[in-house]
Amino acid sequence: MPEPEWRRIYGFRVVISAPSASPPAPPRPLRARLAGFAGVLFILAGLVTVGVALASQVHAPRPSASAAGTIGGRGPALDPSPPVSVSIPAIGVRSDLLDLGLNPDGTMAVPSLTTSADEAAWYKYSATPGARGTSVIEGHVDTYEGPAVFFRLGALRPGEQIDVTLADGITAVFRITGVREYRKSNFPANTIYGPTGYAALHLITCGGAFDYAAGHYLSSTVVFATLASYRLARL
Repeated sequence: MPEPEWRRIYGFRVVISAPSASPPAPPRPLRARLAGFAGVLFILAGLVTVGVALASQVHAPRPSASAAGTIGGRGPALDPSPPVSVSIPAIGVRSDLLDLGLNPDGTMAVPSLTTSADEAAWYKYSATPGARGTSVIEGHVDTYEGPAVFFRLGALRPGEQIDVTLADGITAVFRITGVREYRKSNFPANTIYGPTGYAALHLITCGGAFDYAAGHYLSSTVVFATLASYRLARL
């Protein structure tokens, strides 16, 4: 396994690695930059959050130590089908899913803060939710106006449910196994994006303390879930 390469992105260090995923990913040089997502995920959200924090002092919940749980599990798998929406009842989230890939510079594209802060996005180079492999869904934590779609992601706990409706009409039902916070300077990219032998779902947003001098969050909140069951569309 190649040694990780250190680079400096937006003034802080991240580990550059090249996890493989299913379905087929972009060429390796682009894929290798995905680890930088740990450092630049929602960087725009981090910049505008200064206004939120100063104006209201409302802070997103952070995962508790008791919610760390595990990062994997076993369960069924579904045939690949693109996702169309996600629902997280425990924190009141219901969002259509955008379908995003990479920016021209190879970094992961994120929803627009001005038009789509209340929408989550599926990373289209990850597995489709419910299919064998790692599926990644991202969302902003906040904006100038206040909380965004994944503001309460850190309040989730193991055992709670995530429903993802697929284009074929099936709803994939995931059970959360763990909720963790990772420093962006030591983000475990292979753990988050790497391949699995089961149907894994990882939800990601910014989290932790906000660095006012640098203008970004210092950590990322990651929810780990595995496919538990599925529901067929009602006729």
